[in-house]
Amino acid sequence: MSQFLAENSDLILKLIVAVGLGMLIGAERLFVHKEAGMKTHALVALGSAVFVIISEMIAVKYSNIEGFDPTRIASQVIVGIGFLGAGSIMLQGSRLKGLSTAGGLWVTAGIGLAAGFGFFGLALVATILVLMIFMLLNIIEKPIRKISDQIDGER
Repeated sequence: MSQFLAENSDLILKLIVAVGLGMLIGAERLFVHKEAGMKTHALVALGSAVFVIISEMIAVKYSNIEGFDPTRIASQVIVGIGFLGAGSIMLQGSRLKGLSTAGGLWVTAGIGLAAGFGFFGLALVATILVLMIFMLLNIIEKPIRKISDQIDGER
Protein backbone atom coordinates (compact mmCIF):
# COMPACT_ATOMS: atom_id res chain seq x y z
CA MET A 1 0.00 0.00 0.00
CA SER A 2 2.75 2.46 0.88
CA GLN A 3 4.48 1.64 -2.42
CA PHE A 4 1.25 2.43 -4.28
CA LEU A 5 0.94 5.76 -2.45
CA ALA A 6 4.57 6.65 -3.14
CA GLU A 7 4.33 5.77 -6.82
CA ASN A 8 1.08 7.71 -7.29
CA SER A 9 1.55 10.64 -4.90
CA ASP A 10 1.49 13.29 -7.65
CA LEU A 11 -1.64 11.78 -9.21
CA ILE A 12 -3.35 11.51 -5.81
CA LEU A 13 -2.49 15.12 -4.95
CA LYS A 14 -3.90 16.42 -8.25
CA LEU A 15 -7.16 14.51 -7.77
CA ILE A 16 -7.59 15.52 -4.12
CA VAL A 17 -6.93 19.19 -4.89
CA ALA A 18 -9.50 19.06 -7.71
CA VAL A 19 -12.09 17.45 -5.43
CA GLY A 20 -11.41 19.88 -2.57
CA LEU A 21 -11.68 22.97 -4.73
CA GLY A 22 -14.82 21.64 -6.42
CA MET A 23 -16.32 21.03 -2.98
CA LEU A 24 -15.59 24.60 -1.90
CA ILE A 25 -17.31 26.04 -4.95
CA GLY A 26 -20.20 23.63 -4.47
CA ALA A 27 -20.58 24.62 -0.81
CA GLU A 28 -21.08 28.23 -1.83
CA ARG A 29 -23.62 27.17 -4.47
CA LEU A 30 -25.42 25.00 -1.92
CA PHE A 31 -25.49 27.85 0.60
CA VAL A 32 -27.30 30.10 -1.89
CA HIS A 33 -29.78 27.35 -2.83
CA LYS A 34 -28.46 26.57 -6.30
CA GLU A 35 -29.17 23.11 -7.69
CA ALA A 36 -25.61 22.04 -8.42
CA GLY A 37 -24.03 21.66 -5.00
CA MET A 38 -20.96 20.09 -3.46
CA LYS A 39 -21.27 16.64 -5.01
CA THR A 40 -21.86 17.94 -8.54
CA HIS A 41 -18.99 20.43 -8.41
CA ALA A 42 -16.62 17.92 -6.80
CA LEU A 43 -17.47 15.30 -9.45
CA VAL A 44 -17.02 17.70 -12.36
CA ALA A 45 -13.67 18.90 -10.96
CA LEU A 46 -12.56 15.30 -10.41
CA GLY A 47 -13.70 14.24 -13.87
CA SER A 48 -11.84 17.13 -15.47
CA ALA A 49 -8.66 16.25 -13.58
CA VAL A 50 -9.00 12.58 -14.57
CA PHE A 51 -9.36 13.51 -18.25
CA VAL A 52 -6.29 15.79 -18.11
CA ILE A 53 -4.21 13.12 -16.38
CA ILE A 54 -5.36 10.55 -18.95
CA SER A 55 -4.26 12.91 -21.73
CA GLU A 56 -0.83 13.30 -20.14
CA MET A 57 -0.47 9.55 -19.67
CA ILE A 58 -1.62 8.80 -23.22
CA ALA A 59 0.91 11.25 -24.66
CA VAL A 60 3.71 9.44 -22.83
CA LYS A 61 2.50 5.88 -23.39
CA TYR A 62 1.77 6.14 -27.13
CA SER A 63 4.33 8.76 -28.23
CA ASN A 64 6.41 6.20 -30.13
CA ILE A 65 3.57 4.92 -32.37
CA GLU A 66 3.46 6.95 -35.55
CA GLY A 67 0.05 7.96 -36.91
CA PHE A 68 -1.84 6.70 -33.84
CA ASP A 69 -3.87 9.20 -31.85
CA PRO A 70 -5.65 7.55 -28.91
CA THR A 71 -6.76 10.95 -27.63
CA ARG A 72 -9.43 10.98 -30.34
CA ILE A 73 -11.10 8.04 -28.62
CA ALA A 74 -10.99 9.78 -25.27
CA SER A 75 -12.31 13.07 -26.62
CA GLN A 76 -15.29 11.37 -28.22
CA VAL A 77 -16.12 9.55 -24.97
CA ILE A 78 -16.01 12.86 -23.09
CA VAL A 79 -18.47 14.48 -25.51
CA GLY A 80 -20.71 11.43 -25.74
CA ILE A 81 -21.03 10.96 -22.01
CA GLY A 82 -21.96 14.64 -21.74
CA PHE A 83 -25.08 13.93 -23.78
CA LEU A 84 -25.91 10.92 -21.62
CA GLY A 85 -25.49 13.02 -18.49
CA ALA A 86 -27.67 15.78 -19.90
CA GLY A 87 -30.39 13.19 -20.46
CA SER A 88 -30.30 12.23 -16.79
CA ILE A 89 -31.09 15.80 -15.64
CA MET A 90 -34.81 16.49 -15.22
CA LEU A 91 -36.86 19.45 -14.11
CA GLN A 92 -39.39 18.52 -11.43
CA GLY A 93 -41.48 21.54 -10.59
CA SER A 94 -38.97 24.30 -9.96
CA ARG A 95 -36.12 21.93 -8.99
CA LEU A 96 -33.53 20.25 -11.15
CA LYS A 97 -32.91 16.58 -10.40
CA GLY A 98 -30.08 14.36 -11.55
CA LEU A 99 -27.17 16.78 -11.56
CA SER A 100 -25.01 14.62 -9.29
CA THR A 101 -25.96 11.55 -11.30
CA ALA A 102 -24.84 13.34 -14.46
CA GLY A 103 -21.57 14.38 -12.80
CA GLY A 104 -21.10 10.82 -11.56
CA LEU A 105 -21.66 9.42 -15.04
CA TRP A 106 -19.17 11.85 -16.50
CA VAL A 107 -16.38 11.06 -14.04
CA THR A 108 -17.15 7.34 -14.31
CA ALA A 109 -16.47 7.66 -18.04
CA GLY A 110 -13.06 9.02 -17.11
CA ILE A 111 -12.48 6.09 -14.79
CA GLY A 112 -13.44 3.71 -17.58
CA LEU A 113 -11.04 5.44 -19.96
CA ALA A 114 -8.26 5.27 -17.40
CA ALA A 115 -8.85 1.55 -16.87
CA GLY A 116 -9.12 0.93 -20.59
CA PHE A 117 -5.77 2.58 -21.22
CA GLY A 118 -4.25 0.57 -18.35
CA PHE A 119 -3.89 3.47 -15.90
CA PHE A 120 -5.14 1.39 -12.98
CA GLY A 121 -3.78 3.61 -10.21
CA LEU A 122 -5.65 6.61 -11.60
CA ALA A 123 -8.84 4.56 -12.01
CA LEU A 124 -8.64 3.24 -8.44
CA VAL A 125 -7.92 6.59 -6.77
CA ALA A 126 -10.66 8.34 -8.79
CA THR A 127 -13.17 5.61 -7.87
CA ILE A 128 -12.37 5.95 -4.18
CA LEU A 129 -12.81 9.74 -4.41
CA VAL A 130 -16.14 9.41 -6.24
CA LEU A 131 -17.44 7.08 -3.54
CA MET A 132 -16.24 9.51 -0.85
CA ILE A 133 -17.95 12.39 -2.66
CA PHE A 134 -21.27 10.56 -2.83
CA MET A 135 -21.18 9.20 0.73
CA LEU A 136 -19.44 11.90 2.76
CA LEU A 137 -20.87 14.97 1.08
CA ASN A 138 -24.41 13.81 1.80
CA ILE A 139 -23.50 14.10 5.48
CA ILE A 140 -21.70 17.44 5.08
CA GLU A 141 -24.39 19.08 2.91
CA LYS A 142 -27.23 18.62 5.45
CA PRO A 143 -25.96 21.16 8.03
CA ILE A 144 -25.10 23.66 5.28
CA ARG A 145 -28.64 23.42 3.91
CA LYS A 146 -30.05 23.82 7.44
CA ILE A 147 -27.98 26.97 8.13
CA SER A 148 -28.88 28.43 4.76
CA ASP A 149 -32.58 27.70 5.31
CA GLN A 150 -32.42 29.37 8.74
CA ILE A 151 -30.81 32.48 7.30
CA ASP A 152 -33.42 32.64 4.53
CA GLY A 153 -36.20 32.20 7.09
CA GLU A 154 -34.95 35.22 9.05
CA ARG A 155 -35.12 37.49 5.98
